[in-house]
Formats: sequence, C-alpha cells, structure tokens
Amino acid sequence: MQVSIETTSGLERRMTIGVPAAQVENEVTARLQKAARSVRLDGFRAGKVPFKVVQQRFGAGVRQEVIGEVVSKSFQEAVNQEKLRPAGQPSIESLTDNPGQDLEFVAAFEVYPEIELQDFATLSVTKPVAEVNDADVEKMIDVLRNQNAQWVAVERAAQKDDQVKIDYTGRKDGEEFDGGKASGSLLVLGSGQMIPGFEDALVGMKAGDSKTVSLSFPEDYHSEDLKGAAVEFDLHVHEVQEKQLPELNDEFFAKFGIKEGGKEKFVAEVRNNMERELRNAIKNKVKTRLMNQLREKHSVEVPASLVKEEVGALRRQMLSQFGGGQNFDESLLPDELFAGDAERRVALGLIVASIIESAEIKTDAAQVRQQIEEIASTYEEPEEVVRYYYSNQQLLVGVQSSVLEDQVVEHVLQSATLIEEPCSYEEAVQPDKDNSSDEEAAD
Repeated sequence: MQVSIETTSGLERRMTIGVPAAQVENEVTARLQKAARSVRLDGFRAGKVPFKVVQQRFGAGVRQEVIGEVVSKSFQEAVNQEKLRPAGQPSIESLTDNPGQDLEFVAAFEVYPEIELQDFATLSVTKPVAEVNDADVEKMIDVLRNQNAQWVAVERAAQKDDQVKIDYTGRKDGEEFDGGKASGSLLVLGSGQMIPGFEDALVGMKAGDSKTVSLSFPEDYHSEDLKGAAVEFDLHVHEVQEKQLPELNDEFFAKFGIKEGGKEKFVAEVRNNMERELRNAIKNKVKTRLMNQLREKHSVEVPASLVKEEVGALRRQMLSQFGGGQNFDESLLPDELFAGDAERRVALGLIVASIIESAEIKTDAAQVRQQIEEIASTYEEPEEVVRYYYSNQQLLVGVQSSVLEDQVVEHVLQSATLIEEPCSYEEAVQPDKDNSSDEEAAD
C-alpha cells in the first residue's frame, strides 16, 4: 500500500492511497467463487452455475462492495501507519478503479489538534461556601405550600396577590385591537403579566364590578402598533379568589412521599434535599468556573467536522426540549444559532481529553457507584434504581462521563488556587449569570 499526505490548511489533510490491484481482484474472485457454490439461477442446478455467468450477473455489485471495504480498511491502516488522528469521517474526493490497475483514492479529512496544556497554577477559582439554616428550610416549606395552594372564591374587594376571573376589552382610538380582548381570563394581581396599571386598576373591585380605565402601552412593547399607545380597557370582574395554603398535616406530607414520621420527618427530608441541592450547585459552579478558565487559557484550533456534529447535537437537544413531540423543520434552526456554543464545547472537550490523556486519569468505579447511589436516594426504592443504572449502558456511560469530568476538576484544582467565598444558600444555588453548558463538553 502506497501512502502520500498533503497538508492543505491548518488541521486539514489530503491523503492519497494506492492499493495493489491483486488485493482487490483476489477478494472479488474469492467472493464470486463462494457465491457460485450456492447461487440459484433459472436453467442451472444449485451450485452448478458457471463462474463466468456468476461474474456477469454479480461481478459489478460484488466489486463495488469489495472496493468499499478495501477503501475503509486501507484508510484506517494508512492513518495508523502515519500516526494520524482523524477527527470525523473522511471525504473520498476521487477514486480510480480500472481492472488490472492499482486502486487509488484520495481521502480528505481533519486531524485532532495538538494541545499544549498551560500551567494550572495560573488558574484561580472562587468556590461558594454556604449552609442550609432553619430560615432557609422554613422558606422552602412556604414555597412548597404555595405550589400546592388552592384558589378559593371570596366575597370581598380584590387585593394584591389575589386571583381574579375577568373579562376585558381594549380599544385604541375607539377601535378594538388584536390581542386586547378576553373572556373568563384568570389573572394574579401583582404578577406583572399585564401592562403597567392594568392589575392596579383591578385592586378594590368586587365580583360583578365593571369599569373603564385609561392606560398606555410601554414604549418598548413588542408590537409596533401599540408601542407607547394610549388605550382604554373595559374591565368586568366575575370572581375574586384568595390563595389558601395547605396545612402541614399528614395529607400534605404524603404528597412528598412522607408516610410516617409527621412534620419532623418532613422537615428533615426537606433539609436533606436542600443540602443535596446545595452540594450539587457548589460543585457545578466550581466546575463551570474552572472549565471557563481552562477555555480562556488555551488557544485551540477546532476541527470543523466536530463543530458540525456538535451543532447537530445541540439542534436535536433543543427540538427535544421545546418541540413538544411535534415534527419541526430543522432548517428553522440555522447552524449560526448553535455555532458559538458548539465551538466552545468542542474546544473544551479537546482540552479535557488532553488533560485526561496527559494525567492518565481513569474513571473511578467507586465514585461512579457513589453518584448512582445519590441519584437513587431520591426514589422510593433506591436499590432498584441502582440496578437499573448498571443494566442500562447509556445511563451508566452518562454517569461515568460525569465522574470523569469531576476527576479532571479535582486534578486541576490540585494546582490551581481555590478561593472560598461565604454566601447564603439562595446565592449559592443561583446559577452564574454567564453560566454555560461547557461542563458537558467532554461527554
């Protein structure tokens, strides 16, 4: 096999490979002879079809099949011989196949970049330090009660935080406008869903009350026709409802899987969940901040083929999350929408992979087990969940990838500076404003 390589630009390579004619011809002949022993054709007994007939009927198809396999195999042998690391699949630019002559083809592809790892001692990461206190737990319980509250009709004037059932009709210059009319609409006063002044106008109204109010749309309103427009709304209240919070009793606790132990067990479970959330939030913040710094410290030329693959993955992820199971035209989500994130993720993935290779980091089975058990602890039958994870290769690989990233973070932090920053529980669990999904880049 003859191989020649040309660097076309950056990471792009063009490799010309020549395969001896005999290698192709012998394989084609062998397959046709094997077929002749079993092929059935009209006018011939099974296994008695002349070789020339078999060659005429099936030769072209068999040759095409053999050439496809030879191209694939010889390309892999060539890159191994030349110690190249292709990124993505090659593109076969030309292929010359003439009977009796050597097979020759040209494969264009990209290679992985060589990454020079920087000194991790130059990295400095801030780690939030917080704890869950009694006030945090009480606040969380209030949140849970509000999430399970019921709206109950009351015979009084509406006030802030009440829910009202209303009809409204909006007019601009005496004419109704699109989107300005509704019947039986439910609105929580103080939620800020409507334009300024709308919800305030409903405060003090009772069931059966009607009135007309003059308002103005904001100057930055999304509709050009209504930006800053003076309008009138006819309002009619059908019902005023106040929020009724559930009592802290066994019925309420049962909604959260607490069947025994009453309030004490419920409060303990809430605290445990909050502490788990806090641990994960701090770990993810440190990981994200560290990954962002690694990306900033390393200049990486990324293979376009890998970016293209990542763009496709991000597009599918968005369609899965927001598509609602509907079939959408993927062209509505252009590559440009994902290109920046895709390039960052690929670059960071290459950096992380380089760290793993350089430090010879292997996935820690004990940490994998620990992470699976922590996930399982949130379910009623943890042991069943653990067994399911170990029986599902896709789920297991996902946890292993996550643990491997954690190990990379631990390795880098051994050299980097870690600055502890005291903060509240709420501040610690709140994502960074510039939070990105880079921590998943090495998956």
